[in-house]
Amino acid sequence: MAPDLTRTTVGIVGAGPAGLMLSHLLAGEGIDSVVVDNRTRAQIEGTSRAGILEADSVRLLTDTGVSDRVLRDGRRHAGIELRFEGTGHRIDFQELVGESVWLYPQTDVFADLADARERDGADVRFGISGTRVVDVATERPGILFDDADGRPHEVRCDILAGADGAHGVCRSAVPEASRTHYFRAYPFAWFGVLVEAPPSAPELVYTHSRRGFALISQRTETVQRMYFQCGPDEDPADWSDDRIWAELQARVDGPDGFSLKEGPVTDRSVLRFRSLVCEPMRYGSMLLAGDAAHTVPPTGAKGLNLALADVRVLAEAVESAVRTRDRGALDAYGPRALRRVWRAQHFSYWMTSMLHRLPDATDFDVRRQLGELAAVVDSAAGSTYLAEAYTGWPG
Repeated sequence: MAPDLTRTTVGIVGAGPAGLMLSHLLAGEGIDSVVVDNRTRAQIEGTSRAGILEADSVRLLTDTGVSDRVLRDGRRHAGIELRFEGTGHRIDFQELVGESVWLYPQTDVFADLADARERDGADVRFGISGTRVVDVATERPGILFDDADGRPHEVRCDILAGADGAHGVCRSAVPEASRTHYFRAYPFAWFGVLVEAPPSAPELVYTHSRRGFALISQRTETVQRMYFQCGPDEDPADWSDDRIWAELQARVDGPDGFSLKEGPVTDRSVLRFRSLVCEPMRYGSMLLAGDAAHTVPPTGAKGLNLALADVRVLAEAVESAVRTRDRGALDAYGPRALRRVWRAQHFSYWMTSMLHRLPDATDFDVRRQLGELAAVVDSAAGSTYLAEAYTGWPG
């Protein structure tokens, strides 16, 4: 059966926040696109993922007309708490850099973008299968796939954007000789839980303890998200609710009497830590964005924000290339995006290494970490760096 053929300016593989935001930004410049994803919309919306949005990410959603729901339903945080030796130390973002972040789950960002693309009549195809990208080194790359009924389709475009995540098809379509992977695996993971309980704190609490790291986060007035450091091969089934609460409380215990508000654990999972950067972010007519090009540990809350920053830069490069009919304008995308990517890699690594206990940590290592944390909270310069990096760099 001959495939149904669609021609468009930009073909986008991946209908997560990065792909949908790119399509939205391009539409604002009068550039047509087709977005495809193997997952159904319901599958993407049903994947529970946390989300801290930088100030610029919030502005990107609101100022470009996606939605202002983040301002209504999101939880604005003007700081975080660093907790060590049983005592909390607040980093005041507003006082230090005049910015805030918003607690707003990634699934809500996706829903806002999906609604906006549907509202604007965009060509977004969920629930496809057998996705392949072809002719990516040419000036007429293509996307091949089957729809939900098994009918073959072909999308031919001038520019192909790979926003299909760390395990998608786009990055692997770049020949190994044409890409370099910078990779680090970490010897620990996060044990994440969703719990039915009121908030234990008004803002995120990042905790260093001799038992390992813990993060006390929030979701709503009745549902909270929390994490504690564990081994990468930990089995969630081995942990009862009582054992989870005992471990979390032990990690935040201290002389100030901070206590967690407990409730039923409704979800538990283990999140492994990896850092990856793929360079370059362009191969022929294909440009990579988001997790397809890089991943970071979640400690610095950078993953979703990097993806949105990528596509903002990518949309500008594509608009310039289309307007001037000069594909050389695409060359600016990768180097500009990578400057931010590597800053985020550094910040994420720094936060991770400062707060987590390595499996072979000595007493010296632990004391050094405590000295580093004290240097951050006792120094206006140290606190300002953390605040600036956490709320996001301009441009």
